[in-house]
Amino acid sequence: MNKWNKGRTYDLVRAKREPDVRADETVRAPHKGWYTRGYLPHCDKPGLIQFISYRLNDAMPVAKRHEWEELLRIDDEQERITRIENYVDRGFGACHLRDSRVATLIEENWLRFDAERYRLIAWVIMPNHVHLLIEQWTTALPTILKSWKAFTSAKANQMPGTGGRFWQAAFFGRYIRDEEHFCKAQRYIEGNPVRAKLLRTPAEWPFSSANPKWQWTDATATGRYCGARLAHECWDRFEKREGARTVNDPRWKTQNTADVNLRGPDLKRNK
Repeated sequence: MNKWNKGRTYDLVRAKREPDVRADETVRAPHKGWYTRGYLPHCDKPGLIQFISYRLNDAMPVAKRHEWEELLRIDDEQERITRIENYVDRGFGACHLRDSRVATLIEENWLRFDAERYRLIAWVIMPNHVHLLIEQWTTALPTILKSWKAFTSAKANQMPGTGGRFWQAAFFGRYIRDEEHFCKAQRYIEGNPVRAKLLRTPAEWPFSSANPKWQWTDATATGRYCGARLAHECWDRFEKREGARTVNDPRWKTQNTADVNLRGPDLKRNK
């Protein structure tokens, strides 16, 4: 990203923080609120539904820099993201995520912390990148990403044919504004293998929330937006841990605020 775009990113983050400061609703540690590392703006608050993407380190190979470097200079954010995603979908690099052992490792790692650090809502593991939707609970977003990447890279690099830096350092994260935005994001994630011409329907992809092997308390987009969950042992543990405070508790009902949707257990605005 060029210096002008970096400057604009910092300006955007400062502007996004101002309403919280005026309302005395600055986010408390460990969450960061609006922040950036100079590339993309991120919003880290408890209760947000987050659309997250990250890639293998060689998904945009150095040898092909002349092809993708121009994409980073596109001023319009949405066009830049779309063009980069289309480029990555072409399947450059070693594509270690094609290996079912590696894909299983990543999927199981996400599931390990479902109902503990977040609610896992939708995902897809592509040959060289991943997309997912989570509802963020009390763990800060950078901490979640660091944990995912550190564990899976260490384990994957123990397998034959892998080695070196596994994931790119950066990630893309965008909080979901409303149900319409959520539905678009879910379709985008689960439809990625079809757009990449890897198969004909989302349900055929083995490492995706669209695969029928996964059962949901409510599989509709509205249901998942409003708190539906996987029928999985992690949620059995959650219900035992929380006792009466289960997903059927009225306190889990959707509460829309100015820019945060709260659905998790006892999630409140940090004031």
